[in-house]
Amino acid sequence: MSERAMVKRQFGHRARLTLTPVQIRLIDNQAHAARTMWNLLHDWWTMIPKSQRSLAAADAAIRQGRKDVEWLGVLPAQAAQAVLKTYFQSWKNCWDGRADAPNFKARFRTVMSVDIPQGRDLHVIRVHRRWGLVNIPKVGRVRFRWTKELPVGKRSSNDNRITGARLVKDVLGWHIAFRVQTLESRPEAHTGPEVGVDVGVNLSLALSDGQSYDHDEWLTRQEEAKLSRLERRAAHRNSFRKRGEKASRRLRGTYDRIQALRARAKRRHPDWQHQITADISKKYGTVVVEALTVTNMVKSAKGTIDQPGKNVAQKSGLNRSISQEAWSRTFELLTYKTVRNGGTLAKVPAPGTSQRCSACGRTTPGSRENQATFVCKNPDCGWSGNADHNASRNVLHLYRMGLALVPAAGRAVARRARRVKPTAARQGGISWREPGDHFNSPSPPSTPRHRKTRGER
Repeated sequence: MSERAMVKRQFGHRARLTLTPVQIRLIDNQAHAARTMWNLLHDWWTMIPKSQRSLAAADAAIRQGRKDVEWLGVLPAQAAQAVLKTYFQSWKNCWDGRADAPNFKARFRTVMSVDIPQGRDLHVIRVHRRWGLVNIPKVGRVRFRWTKELPVGKRSSNDNRITGARLVKDVLGWHIAFRVQTLESRPEAHTGPEVGVDVGVNLSLALSDGQSYDHDEWLTRQEEAKLSRLERRAAHRNSFRKRGEKASRRLRGTYDRIQALRARAKRRHPDWQHQITADISKKYGTVVVEALTVTNMVKSAKGTIDQPGKNVAQKSGLNRSISQEAWSRTFELLTYKTVRNGGTLAKVPAPGTSQRCSACGRTTPGSRENQATFVCKNPDCGWSGNADHNASRNVLHLYRMGLALVPAAGRAVARRARRVKPTAARQGGISWREPGDHFNSPSPPSTPRHRKTRGER
């Protein structure tokens, strides 16, 4: 196979670790040291003058802090450098307008994690079909569940290898997330049909061809009943605890069982999203979605004291429903899965797709009767159907008419200059085309403006 047909791919794989109590304590200490290192670095960065802030000065401060504070030495040197790199990158994201300024990390609201930036320190081997071994610096050899083929041993090379990992703790315990780099053949162009996708609250995903994807509750009836029983038990036991008194062992055990059930529901949602997005990316060659700014859609409607908001309770309920559906994660999964299968993902402007009739193309007041029903009030039309399917058909129609933003991923990804911020690139990324032109066809050269000569003036 030619070299042009190969492309590098980077992805992550998460596996569950099996740790002894001693190993759990060691990794917990490293995670607390990493969080403290971040807070000390942030304190140092905000106290010194701006003229003295530099990466080299921060590196020297970290090295001196590891010497002065003895218990910070439990964190490996490479992990401490990873904290500095992440902190410096967070400030770059803030300066570029992509994120807020970094802040202190609280003990109970921060996810415990430790970075292992060097893949050569891991020494991953496969023991048998179900288990593998990985080396964690200053902890030792640890077993993990082997659920995916990893480029280790004879299968590893400069192009196929594990470049690093990250230890993350959740309710179920410590997990390791491997960073994997592989060299794969470039996928062929997907020749499947085009489809418009609309995300909703009542119906999770509605496609323009009439197909839909929806889910039930993330916990079964038995699990819901068990969760309610545990919550009542925890509330009853907590009522006997005095102010300032530590929770008993039984109460802590009840809290752990509640968190385990909620974590189970939390894991089922992304698993379902992975399945449906993989199915869509395999069936369709071009996937069209709305360019939604979800963060702005879920803002509170409370307003201020002088200008209070309206329908605050209804808006807060809608915000919860939108957040529970995780639309942004659906778009993210669709983006990389479509590219992996050789397809294209494009975005179209969202305003008007829910109120416009997909049959006659007119927007008549009152056509959107409720969240699930659309009945066109145009006397010459009268089309009726599911509101989400109507919106998905409008999304696909906008793409075919050429009113589409620059493709978010696929065969026609637009490049932007490094000096241009992402926000400015998105605002200027509207591409207008003739109705007969395909969106992925190359743009015609811009016609230079005719300059009048002296005789024509």
